[in-house]
This record gives sequence, structure tokens and C-alpha cells, in this order.
Amino acid sequence: MKKTLLSLLPLILFCTPSQNEASSIPGFLLGSFEDDYEISYTISDSLFAMGDHTRIHIKEWNIQEQYFVGQNDSMNIYDPLLYSRIDWMEFEDMNDFKWGFCMSAYNEAALDSAKLVNKANREVPTTGCGGYPFSRMKRVTNQS
Repeated sequence: MKKTLLSLLPLILFCTPSQNEASSIPGFLLGSFEDDYEISYTISDSLFAMGDHTRIHIKEWNIQEQYFVGQNDSMNIYDPLLYSRIDWMEFEDMNDFKWGFCMSAYNEAALDSAKLVNKANREVPTTGCGGYPFSRMKRVTNQS
């Protein structure tokens, strides 16, 4: 019996839902989007895809502090396999742009290092991303 319980321990540890499970991710962050520069994005609970050549595999969401961290895809042109942090904020009165993001880190050697980088200042979204504006995002729908 003890041996059976010990063999189930990895399943229990790795299958237990975390506080950052997909159901707690704000719905406005998930889907297909376009930014101010007409770059396309697709965001799921596990992937941030920007244009055709940038993919970040999301490893952890911090809903309370409004960011997620992930590992850059091995096929990315820039900084493959390094770690990124993306901070977000909601907007008011910006027409179709409902939220924006700041790429606080994009080339950290470790996930924990990426978590510590925070360039985002949500008080001033026009310059609050290390002196640059948050990238404003608007939802796009597939039109057939």
C-alpha cells in the first residue's frame, strides 16, 4: 500500500491545479489580436504568438500582479530558448484597444530572472514600458 501511494505522488504533485490555472486567466487576454502597428498576435493559456516568427511558451501566470513569464521558442529568430516576462494592463476609453502589454524581459537566462524584471509602470501607459508605450491590443475576429 505504501509503495502504491509513493508511486502516485508524482501524479498528485503535478496534476494538482495551481492558483494560476487557465480558468483564472482573464478572458480579455485570450484570443486573436492586432496592435497599433498591425502586428498580429494569438494568445492562449500556454502560448504567446507575435507575428510569424516569435513564440513564447507560457510557463507561469501571475494574475494578481498582471504578468506572465515563459520560454522563447527554439525557432525564434531572436533570443531562442531564453525567458521573457510580459506585463499587461486594461485600458478605458481607448476605442477598440481594450488592453496593452509591456515586454519587460525578453532575454533572461532563467525563468526566475525573468520574473524579477519589471519595467512596467501602469500609471503612465504612454511611457510606462521602459520609456516606451504599452503595446495597445484590439481583438480581431476571423472574417470569412
